[in-house]
Amino acid sequence: VEEQRARWERKRSRTAKELLETEHKYLEQLDLVVTFFVTILKAKGTLKPAVLETIFGPLESICSASHVLSLHLDRGNLGPGLENFCQNLELYGHYAENLEQANKTLKEQLRKNKSFRRFKKLQETRPQFQGRKLEDLLPLPLQRLQQYKHFFRDLLENTSPDSAEYQRLAKAVKSVSEVSRWVQDIIHKRENSLQLLRVQKLLKGQKTQVLTPGRWYIREGWLLVVPSKGEELKRRMFFLFSDIFIETKPCHPLHALNSNKLACQAVYPLHQCVVEKVFGHTKSQGGLLSLSFPHKTLLLMSSDQQDINDWYWSLTAAVRYACI
Repeated sequence: VEEQRARWERKRSRTAKELLETEHKYLEQLDLVVTFFVTILKAKGTLKPAVLETIFGPLESICSASHVLSLHLDRGNLGPGLENFCQNLELYGHYAENLEQANKTLKEQLRKNKSFRRFKKLQETRPQFQGRKLEDLLPLPLQRLQQYKHFFRDLLENTSPDSAEYQRLAKAVKSVSEVSRWVQDIIHKRENSLQLLRVQKLLKGQKTQVLTPGRWYIREGWLLVVPSKGEELKRRMFFLFSDIFIETKPCHPLHALNSNKLACQAVYPLHQCVVEKVFGHTKSQGGLLSLSFPHKTLLLMSSDQQDINDWYWSLTAAVRYACI
């Protein structure tokens, strides 16, 4: 037991030391943004207060919370330090919610506001920045949040459950995991919106509405459509979403406007779909899927066994989800 305690203590000390060292480094970078951007911009009035607030969000408050944590860690007060810090963790969620708009507003100001463009360039040439741009420093809090999750978990694993700090650490791990999930959810939704927008832009015209609230992008790829009356196989690009399955074909390569686009052939609602594997038709090379809808059956083929299996599982899961 004593040996185990000693081992825990060594690992715990190493983790606490690493947490402190990385916290100092993180603070240095946050201070750069607060000192050379937020504070000076507020004083100069180069940006309107609302614009400044949109670009930097709760960065100053995040920086203050880290300064307090750093002081506690310097004094070896790990438990109270984490307890205090966890009360400010929500700031990271709000920061993540604001980040997309922050980047958009920053780009806009750099395009329209000449004096801000000059100011930013000048600040970034300071030796303290070591060639880093403001854009490189703004995502730091979200990267640090992931590090906190690992540090706090490691500290908890190497703390005796009988010790006074164990409960505080368990609480810190729970808090940081919850905020981390919140942030991951925001990132996931943002990535999904970008995928929907990308597919919408790929399609010719605006008839097929891809951008719909609550819709999730799942996958895309080329498959061969097997016609019912012995005609030639047709190569089509398919897009699978949480509620629909879209069949498209490339526009004519010489078309003046749409040469790189896809024309929508059909949109199939998944809540009315039955997916089955058809065996014995492709002589073990690749495979065949049957998708049955109320007024149509779609036979899809691929010469790649793994590809057709992946499509089968993706479609089956999407149909199950759409029917809930």
